[in-house]
Amino acid sequence: MSPRRFEDRFPQYSPKKPPPAQGIKVNKPGTTWWGQRWIEALERVLRGDSGRLARGRTYARAGRAHDLSIKSGKVKAKVTGSRDPYSITIELPQLSDLVWQAANAFMAEKAEFSALLLNDEMPRQIDEAFQAANASLFPKTRADLKTSCDCPDYGDPCKHIAAVHYVLGDALDRDPFLLFELRGRTRAQVLDALRAARRGGSADHEAAPASPGTEKPPSVTLGKLTRKSYDAAPAPLPALSFSFEPPPAHASVLRQLGAPTSWNREAPPLETLAPLVQTAAAAARRLALSDPEPTPPSPPPPPPVKSRAKRRTKR
Repeated sequence: MSPRRFEDRFPQYSPKKPPPAQGIKVNKPGTTWWGQRWIEALERVLRGDSGRLARGRTYARAGRAHDLSIKSGKVKAKVTGSRDPYSITIELPQLSDLVWQAANAFMAEKAEFSALLLNDEMPRQIDEAFQAANASLFPKTRADLKTSCDCPDYGDPCKHIAAVHYVLGDALDRDPFLLFELRGRTRAQVLDALRAARRGGSADHEAAPASPGTEKPPSVTLGKLTRKSYDAAPAPLPALSFSFEPPPAHASVLRQLGAPTSWNREAPPLETLAPLVQTAAAAARRLALSDPEPTPPSPPPPPPVKSRAKRRTKR
């Protein structure tokens, strides 16, 4: 009986497949504070070992995660490893309507929330908005994250789930509204609810129209006017207060309006008009506060001209 070869005693594994062409390459996830908070949730809430997390970061940088989709709080993605692509799902529980109503009411009290969100930035006080309803926008416990992967690794999380988490951290850096969508609200729903809350209404429940024939026409009761009371205010006027502080985010209105249909320049309106609007706002603030106009720096004096003395020649 001939002895077995070394190759027969140990199985030969096929080389790892290259990253797919549609892979999502991540250079450095967590460049914003909210993206970093998501990365911290992976490393703290899931409590994965450092080896699997490191391999997950390597997979994310190599672009092995692909086919990423987010819908109704559920994240689906594929990760190509050494074999066929593995299917990954990450799911967060949806926050109730009462939680969203309380959070919207809190955010509506401060204009800074709307300004920053319109500028695609997550307000740092966002935790306070959801703590008012005894909830959290970011996952805090293991029950807040439901993950699954069809790979043979039973680690929690495996490197494929960790790779998708890092890809999500990079996506959150570019679009903070994805965090709201993971909790059950789209960008349009959040902004509409904020506008309705600031108006004192509700974006979820519109007032029912009155039945025909029951509407009462508006009426105005005029008091007796005299020559002396004509220009007098009927009630004491409220004290006026003005604030000339710079806005938390510049050009939010331009970002919200977008490009008009008649815009025919190559550069978008935000890039073209935002510096002009910011300069005009600074000039208006300087006039309102009676600040002196900054004087431009005077040009340096010209260098002295060397005079050439004429030599007298003897005749």
